[in-house]
Amino acid sequence: MFELKTSAATRAASRSLSQKQHINAAAMMPLQILLLTLLLVRNANGFVPPKSVPSSLARSDGIPRQMSPLLQLTPVDVKIGIWTAAFSASHIGMSAIRRQLIDICGNVAGTAGLVNRTDWRLPDIWPGDASGGQEIFPTTDIAGRQLYRLGYTAISFATLGSAFLAYLESLQQQPPMNHDSTWFVWIATASWAVSIASLFNPSPLSLVPVFVGEGQSNMKNEASSLIARNDAQKLQATGMTRITRHPLILPVVPWGLATAMSMGGQTRDFLFFGGLAMYAIAGCAAQDLRVIREEGSVGTVFAPGATLQDFFDDTSFLPFGAVLDGRQSLSRIATEVPWWALGLGVVVGYNLQLVLLDWLLRVG
Repeated sequence: MFELKTSAATRAASRSLSQKQHINAAAMMPLQILLLTLLLVRNANGFVPPKSVPSSLARSDGIPRQMSPLLQLTPVDVKIGIWTAAFSASHIGMSAIRRQLIDICGNVAGTAGLVNRTDWRLPDIWPGDASGGQEIFPTTDIAGRQLYRLGYTAISFATLGSAFLAYLESLQQQPPMNHDSTWFVWIATASWAVSIASLFNPSPLSLVPVFVGEGQSNMKNEASSLIARNDAQKLQATGMTRITRHPLILPVVPWGLATAMSMGGQTRDFLFFGGLAMYAIAGCAAQDLRVIREEGSVGTVFAPGATLQDFFDDTSFLPFGAVLDGRQSLSRIATEVPWWALGLGVVVGYNLQLVLLDWLLRVG
């Protein structure tokens, strides 16, 4: 009995230490991105070759090696890096204090008299959620969440939009190099397909509502009795979330790297598209942090006390991680994945990628 208690205590202590390590790592992300930004600013005037060649860059015959283009930052490269870093840092930072920001927004909405206004309602044909029905701001919490999302979206457009404009400016200054990018296009297509298919797969981290048929929800809405919203189903691992708990965002990693290579693999390409790939990893880690903190606020599921930890324990960050350690099975994945959506995603993703690349090449 003593050994069992000791073992349980050891596991609890280990889990607590792991959670603290996750929290500390996530808390350092904005600082790390800020340091990267400062390094970019330091090189704002471009790369200046050293007067003497370091021994590590000298060949045996005494002739200096050519410096890698990735070490050269033009002023527009710096702009791309700064705005991409600002996009990542602001999102990760807002995610880290999401609960506090939602509370502030909710209190402001309550003070302004925006909460529980019966005249502000969704159309009856649109299924409301189980928390507030058809009202837009039924409670202070929901009002805070919605206003938080508006601010989150506004910052996205401002920072990411500025980074994209700087990237277009770079393309106009120096057109991309022509090369065969067939393989990279297909990698990007597969990434598109997974993200698109995930929109039809319930997930608490996807920001996509779950709609169910009649009798599967506790919503009472006569006008939309054939379909209702029930986000509680997001808390159960199913289909693509048995592969990874981040099927919507993680595909940005291969997409970003493949698109960077398709555009020539220059410094600006990795600063922008590669920066988005890095953000996808950091952003997903920040979402996991909210579960570790037992915040009860992830995606469109906003229910303190909900069993988010169960979903977290049943799924993995890395694709197929939960399958390899036995928590999930390939047979259940095969029967639950929306294959029709995956096929649709391949067709749509392939065309979207070609349109994007063609447009960017025309800009250059």
